[in-house]
Parts: sequence; structure tokens; C-alpha cells
Amino acid sequence: MAPEDAATGARPGWGAWVAARCAELEAQDRWRAPRPFDARGPEGTLGGDAGDGGRPDVVAFASNDYLGLSAHPAVVAAAHEALDRWGAGAGASRLVTGSRPVHHELEAALAAHWGCERAVVFPTGFAANLGVLGTFGEAGVRICSDELNHASIVDGARLARAEVRVYRHGDVEHLEALLAGAPGRAVVVSDLVFSMDGDVAPVAGLARACRRHDALLVLDEAHAVLGPDPTPHLEGVAAVRVGTLSKTLGALGGFVAGPAPFVELVVNRARSYIFTTALTPPDAAAALAAVRLLDTDEGAALRARLAAHVAHLAPGHPSPIVPVVLGSEARAVAASELLRRRGIWVPAIRPPTVPPGTARLRVSLSAAHTAEQVTRLGRALAQVRAGFGTDGPGPGAAPLSAVGATVPSAVGATVPSAVGAQ
Repeated sequence: MAPEDAATGARPGWGAWVAARCAELEAQDRWRAPRPFDARGPEGTLGGDAGDGGRPDVVAFASNDYLGLSAHPAVVAAAHEALDRWGAGAGASRLVTGSRPVHHELEAALAAHWGCERAVVFPTGFAANLGVLGTFGEAGVRICSDELNHASIVDGARLARAEVRVYRHGDVEHLEALLAGAPGRAVVVSDLVFSMDGDVAPVAGLARACRRHDALLVLDEAHAVLGPDPTPHLEGVAAVRVGTLSKTLGALGGFVAGPAPFVELVVNRARSYIFTTALTPPDAAAALAAVRLLDTDEGAALRARLAAHVAHLAPGHPSPIVPVVLGSEARAVAASELLRRRGIWVPAIRPPTVPPGTARLRVSLSAAHTAEQVTRLGRALAQVRAGFGTDGPGPGAAPLSAVGATVPSAVGATVPSAVGAQ
């Protein structure tokens, strides 16, 4: 029952409850609203109120289109061709009438590229994590989840019937203790590259722990465009790999890849696969064209270009996600606005997306950016540091050193733990 109003004794209605929750978010500087961004690639017109002296035309460093494939001519042409052949939608779930030849071609290409026996595609990466954890996380299983895993993993673990235990970020020793105390079978699930800090999971240690305790390892490789490749560590480990079609591949959707029996079980048990309309044919065709591009000289050149951008902005950092932690929500919002006025769009990331006290700018680099744009970003970030200071990057984040922009090293930096928040 809803709590009673102290003055009247009446329970508040839904309208009052919603108004109070909205006011609470605004007071915490956590209010969000989508802004139209009219763009094909990183440059475009940012909608919203530009009458305050701001600049509507910006270069965005916010997209996960890491290789710029969403606008690649071959990817766009493949989507057009599929649209003409099969129409805009799949019409039903894959197991009813929604499966098209392109879905099967895409799954074969994904399995081959990731070196797995089988793959199955989902409408989104979020749905893929819900499906794989719901399939293997049945009653009597313990799911061990890194404390900084993506929300789709958190929600997938919550929805599974398994017991869920959260281990400290990247702490293999803590994970070992949780696995040793598991009452039955166990699943270890981790992002390979973490979406808010851009750091990398200790794959070798995770694999050793899973091998020792006969646990299933689930790796979400959504942001691992520059690696690492976990394959060398997976010998003798039961492992399932989850990925997305919307980041490295520039389309939309998700997939689960692994040994054929594991994937076939997902097809037969994952509710987020069975009970939803299939990935659209144009999206499947776009992703298929993008996968084929990855294994060409052009794909290698795009990865090299992206790696060069990362090396320029944050030498030694392992991914194109570069966090600039500012602490409070208000500071992050103000820093984002400062950049917008300089023609650079980096949205503020605030709780609950990140732990309280670690609001940040999440810089995301793409091969579609030019070297000049990355240099300009570095100069603007130096101004952010001068104007706002930083509380240090998140765990595993590298210091920024582009054009004199230096953010304090993560060494010794303490980020409030999210243990239990999942």
C-alpha cells in the first residue's frame, strides 16, 4: 500500500507520486531528455534550445559506432536491398514466421568471425543478455556478476531464477571465493570491455577460475572493437560469447555465439528470443555486410585508424571509451555544456548509469572522426580540466594526455563501490 500523507492521512495519487519523482530527479541534476541529433556520422545539428549562445552544429563524441560503419556505402546498400526484397519488418518471432534467409546467413558469418560453432541473433544486445542469462541461470545456479557490468547483464541476472552474487570489479580472488561457496553449478558473467570506464576484464583470470570450478563463462564483447580477443584463454572452459550488432557493426541487434548445443538451448529456452518479433531484415543485412567488411583490408584500416585516435587522446588506454570523471552531477552537466558551446557534444553520464560520486563525461571515439577533430577535443578537455577539475578517472581508465590535457592518473583513485547495487 502507498504511504499515507502525514497531514491528511490520505494516500497520494499517481499524479502526485509522478510529480514528486520528477522533482526529485531534477533536484539531483539527474533529469534526462533525448535531444534530436540530425547527423550521418559524427557531425550534425544538435536540437534543443540554442538561443543561449550555444552552437547547434557539433561534432559528437558520444556514439558507439566505433568504425563508422552505420554510414558505410556497402552497409547502407545492403539494408536498401533487403528492404526492397523482404520489407521493413520480420512480421513475427523467428520460430513462427519471422526467420528470413539473411538471418541464417548473418548467424553463419558471426559464428565464423568469432570462431564459434554456432550463433543466434536477437533484436537487441539487451535482449541477448536477458536470453542467455535466463537460459543458463535456472534455479539452483549461482550467477557471479562483476559489479560494473552493463545494465542488460544486471537485469538479465535479476530476471533469472538463479542466485545472484556480485564480485568486486575485476577482482578474481573475490570471484574465486564466490565460486568456491556456490551450492551447485555457477555462471560467471562479465563485460569484456566495460562501457563506462573503457577498461578490460581480467579474462585470463576469469577463465582460470571458471576452469577450476567448472563454471560457465559468459563474456559480453559489445565494446571490444579493439580487443582483447579472449579466444586464447578459453581452452577447456565452457564459454558463451555475447555481442551486439549496433556498435562495431553499425546496425542494430545482438547475438549469442558458442558451442552448438549451448546456442541451440538458447534458441529453445530464451524468452527474449522466442516471444519477440525478429530482427528486421534490413538490420540483419546491414550487419551481415559489416561483418564481411571486418575481415577485409578496409576493416583492418578502420581499426588501425580508431586505435590511432585512442593513442593520441589517451596513450595506453585499451578502448575507444575514455571517461573524464568529474564527481558531482552538476559538474558533469556544466562540463558537457561547456564543450557544446565549443562545438563538441559529449553528454554527461550520471547515476544510476554510474555509481554516485562518479558522474562523468564519457568520450567515445570513432574511426569516422578526423585527426583534427580528436585534437580539438583534446584541447577542449584541457579547458574542462582547467575550469572544473576532475576527481580522477574510473577504475582502469588511462590519463588523458592529448595536447596538454592531463587528467589525474587512476593510481590511488577511489571510486565508490557499486557492490550490492545490482
